[in-house]
Amino acid sequence: MGLAKRRRTLGYSQEELAHLVGVDRTTIGRWESGRISPQPPQRRGLAIALGVSLQELDCLLTPSRAPVQEITGRQADNPPSAGDSDEMIRREFLRILTVSGALTALPVEEIEALTEGVHQGVPSDFARMNRHLWQVYQLTRAKGSVYPVIRDQLTKLNEALAGHRGNPGILLHAASDLYQLAGEVAFDGNRYSDAAASYSLAASVSKDAKAYDLWACALVRHAYVDMGEQHYHQAAQVLSAAEQLAHRGDSNLSTRHWVASVQAETYAALGDLDACERAMERAEKVRDLTVDSGDSGWLRFDGARLAEERGSRYVRLGRLDLAEGVLMTALAQTGLASGHSYRRRAAVLTDLAAIGAKRRDAEQVVTYGEEALRLARASGSGYVARRLRALCDEFGSLGRDPRVAELGVGIAALSTP
Repeated sequence: MGLAKRRRTLGYSQEELAHLVGVDRTTIGRWESGRISPQPPQRRGLAIALGVSLQELDCLLTPSRAPVQEITGRQADNPPSAGDSDEMIRREFLRILTVSGALTALPVEEIEALTEGVHQGVPSDFARMNRHLWQVYQLTRAKGSVYPVIRDQLTKLNEALAGHRGNPGILLHAASDLYQLAGEVAFDGNRYSDAAASYSLAASVSKDAKAYDLWACALVRHAYVDMGEQHYHQAAQVLSAAEQLAHRGDSNLSTRHWVASVQAETYAALGDLDACERAMERAEKVRDLTVDSGDSGWLRFDGARLAEERGSRYVRLGRLDLAEGVLMTALAQTGLASGHSYRRRAAVLTDLAAIGAKRRDAEQVVTYGEEALRLARASGSGYVARRLRALCDEFGSLGRDPRVAELGVGIAALSTP
């Protein structure tokens, strides 16, 4: 049985299934024809809607892809509209990659000759604008709305690189910074391939600029992509490289502490409580820094999120006794108060709902889960949607409770790109 047949067996039209999964009707058509495959976060929602496991979903998808390849002799493609803003951003990535790659391939003496006597204000302008964009990204509730501005900034950066306007090292530093922000927006929208490409490009440019802290941060963000796809051993390897780079960077920056915090997350996912605790202890040493390192947008780790992060790690490890108290303390912080950071508050609420699910407490699941769902709808955050869909996996027999079932339907209907 293929995907289309399973849909028809359940009595769904393409429009109805699209509404449940949170995509448009044409995406369902592309999945059924084998033109494209669902992204990992979409797969979970699709499996829930079709009432199958992820393994069974693979079987539904496999036969639907083969006929298209046999008929055409190649993978079918449905090119996006030329007016699509995301596609414009991808094209800009390619143009900047070409220019920056050519620039960094030149010998250092040749680069210096190209930029000798050139006005130096442009690079500093990029640095200021990038910091502003990170602030906007951090404050905005709908992260995807920042994309058009990033696209414009990428265009200007590409022009500067092509015209050799400014010190190349500073320009490459600004480029890596901007690529990481673009990756953050893509990751929040569950576009893992775009996010991974952006982070890889940021790491490459950081390497050329010998910017070790930027390089390490790009790898940390790439590790989040691996963790989003549940490739925790791969994430641990990437973070090990990031740790080594961070120790070659500026000791006044919080890079190494952020690396440790994310390492704790991978250890929790791998079930290693002792390693998780040791990593969290290293992360908490960020409080010993005497220099404010929060000026750059690409490095924002200052310890403010340590409580919620520790609580989340304990939930993953099944230490509910430790997790609940830490999470309630985190929820009482000003930065997580109602009306502030939707993503952070929703993540903590989802963890508290997960504790309820593990305890088979339907009331706790619904109380915290419903508020997290409201925040997910208000923000349009793919990150929150991803966390909530993982929560559904914890329901088990609780799914027979009408309130929990209704919550599950609402989560499955969350819109994702």
